[in-house]
Amino acid sequence: MKLDWSGAYVPPKPAFLGSKVLHDVPVAELVDFIDWTPFFQTWELAGKFPAILDDAKFGEAARSLYDDARAMLDRIVAEGWFKASAALGFWPASAQGDDILVYGDDTRARPLATLHTLRQQLSKREGRANSALADFVAPQASGLADYIGAFAVTAGIGEDEVAERFKRANDDYSAIMVKALADRLAEAFAERLHSQVRREFWGYAPEETLSHAELTAEKYRGIRPAPGYPAQPDHTEKRTLFDLLKAERIGVKLTESYAMWPGSSVSGFYYAHPESRYFGVGKIERDQVEDYARRKGWTKEEAERWLAPLLNYNPRESNAA
Repeated sequence: MKLDWSGAYVPPKPAFLGSKVLHDVPVAELVDFIDWTPFFQTWELAGKFPAILDDAKFGEAARSLYDDARAMLDRIVAEGWFKASAALGFWPASAQGDDILVYGDDTRARPLATLHTLRQQLSKREGRANSALADFVAPQASGLADYIGAFAVTAGIGEDEVAERFKRANDDYSAIMVKALADRLAEAFAERLHSQVRREFWGYAPEETLSHAELTAEKYRGIRPAPGYPAQPDHTEKRTLFDLLKAERIGVKLTESYAMWPGSSVSGFYYAHPESRYFGVGKIERDQVEDYARRKGWTKEEAERWLAPLLNYNPRESNAA
């Protein structure tokens, strides 16, 4: 997907550059941003909220579960079971091929970091290009001063201790409920923070007034794709994200496999272009894997290991095969 950068589009400049931390955000402020549909999926109840509450098959169980969840949520807020904090930041950026160069300041003299993106290699109907996240940042050659953002949020500081307390009391139901609600609060925090980014911190949609349903349906401008998910399936890109944000300051860490701890944490990048959208990279071929390895400074074998679910070939077979 190649955007036209020669027109009248002027990339918006964020209200600040670099990173900042929001410590101890009141959990009560996150509750209205909860998307409850995945909560019910955790309990294997299929259906969209709130319609699931009146479902002929699952309605009774869903209502009982929802009542229990709301009661526990009230306790989480009133008794301060969890702490919620965020790190967010914005940097000058420009695309260079399928990479995104991130700069420390507006002089753009030297890249601070490089983000590596993957491009779809699917066969599409005529006129439809294959997308990469780098497409949504102005290329160097355009001369446009573009930016990229990043965030990490957690609502899970304290969740392990609370869940363990329930387990010791042989209350597995409540232990699972605590984890499920912490997960929903983290996602709600990501939604709330992105709303603030659009209206205030990046400020490209200051008049935005979206309903809960419109937020859930992603009716806003911009995207917040996360490393390890379909638009950028490489989990290792989280390391660059965490380094830019100094995300450990909010109590979130990366494991050796690049999972986040606490588990009720969300991170990703912010893209502001009006045509930016979510997509799945899908299967990729050997040529892109070799190019990606070169860009990342990896061996081909390292790239194949980290990108294994995406490979559209058997790495054990030679090129000649």
